[in-house]
Amino acid sequence: MKNILAAALAALVCTGAQAAPQPTPPPSDQARIRQILEHWRVAFEKKDVAAVMSIYSHDVIAYDIVPPLQYVGYEAYRRDYQDFFAQYTGPLRVEMRSVHVATGDTVAVAFMLERVTGTLKSGEPSDIWLRATQTYRKADGRWLAVHDHISVPADLAAGKAALDLKP
Repeated sequence: MKNILAAALAALVCTGAQAAPQPTPPPSDQARIRQILEHWRVAFEKKDVAAVMSIYSHDVIAYDIVPPLQYVGYEAYRRDYQDFFAQYTGPLRVEMRSVHVATGDTVAVAFMLERVTGTLKSGEPSDIWLRATQTYRKADGRWLAVHDHISVPADLAAGKAALDLKP
């Protein structure tokens, strides 16, 4: 038996034949969520609304740092992104820090600190740290964001957002 295996192996080596490639296992759910976050970051920096929105479900509900109190549904959140991007000239930059991802069978959550920098159309530089949480639902093997929560700390005594904090 050893001789047969050795001869078969020698034949493969001599003829240059290659063994069939093994399929690459799919990424873990945590890795997939991190890929989605990276896709979102790249799209956000390009101000590509369609690519940004590709990660969201049609029934997304979002809490942003600007009014209204909540954005209900895909179209409402898409308009929020359009309005945000329209305030800036040139590219935006996003830095994500302290990214945490937890996944279950059909629900996942990612939370992090985000630094968004760019230049407003007025020419004024913008540099703000945000707290961000995304909740995902897995359906038909695909993760989609169903909830975003973007916030900044508040100085309750002054009644204002604390926009100068840094990690």
